[in-house]
Amino acid sequence: MSVDPPTEDSVRPVIGLVGGSGLYDIEGLEEKEWREVDTEWGRPSDALLFGWFGDVRCVFLPRHGRGHRIPPSRLNYRANIAALKQSGVTDVVSLSAVGSLREDLPPGHFVIIDQFIDRSFAREKSFFDTGCVAHVSVADPLCPRIGDALEAEARALGLPVARGGTYLVMEGPQFSTKAESHLYRSWGCSVVGMTNMPEAKLAREAELCYATVAMVTDYDCWRDGHDAVTVDQVVEVMNSNAQKARDLVRAVIPRLGQPRGRCPAGCDRALDHALITPPAARDPELVRRLRTIADRVLADAVPAA
Repeated sequence: MSVDPPTEDSVRPVIGLVGGSGLYDIEGLEEKEWREVDTEWGRPSDALLFGWFGDVRCVFLPRHGRGHRIPPSRLNYRANIAALKQSGVTDVVSLSAVGSLREDLPPGHFVIIDQFIDRSFAREKSFFDTGCVAHVSVADPLCPRIGDALEAEARALGLPVARGGTYLVMEGPQFSTKAESHLYRSWGCSVVGMTNMPEAKLAREAELCYATVAMVTDYDCWRDGHDAVTVDQVVEVMNSNAQKARDLVRAVIPRLGQPRGRCPAGCDRALDHALITPPAARDPELVRRLRTIADRVLADAVPAA
């Protein structure tokens, strides 16, 4: 199936989904094909699954690789986002298992996040580097247009969902100490997880519209009378959440896949005022690498020879 290419004022969305293996089994996905994608930042977590849901092109990325082989700190976040960008993705829905930091967000609840606190420290967080510096705004790190669609479809399905909340991204792979869990609560955080940063920051640099659905599996370890988090507990709730997640994905893809104009929040123009290194001072090799994710703003620039 082919689609018309987008124009400046008309975008035919390609939907990227990042998450666990249960997503790739959604009923109705056709012409499925796993493809290896190489990027200037290495290989992504796994091959990408390309397919069609009706007339909407979809690209699925197993964040941890099929079989959940790669821990959060070892994920090649840059390659993952670059692979989606190179594959023509315009809109990304990220699904992530999290622990709840609020009494009113019990296991099984979905949270459509609107903010992050990034406490990760062992990860490459930018495509830009010495030789081509950019400072991209992530004041509002998630696309409200995708968030609106996710909320509407989740409520239509009767899923337990909350709109808005702050996701604390910890380094992991260990779960929180009680002191950390209470600290995150004191900061007003809603959930804690290990994977959505720097994923969201890199999506912004790649000018992708990006939103997170945080799927609660446990109460972390702050709650009196609640046992410390175990992998068995997390996996059990993840499995029960999987069908809800598939239902949500099936419902939201047709809505997000409709032709549209440019993103009202400006996600697709995030680099307009971000580059600070003038063309003559840019490193040609870095510019060459960056063209795969930032060609829109680099195409007419002539770096130093």
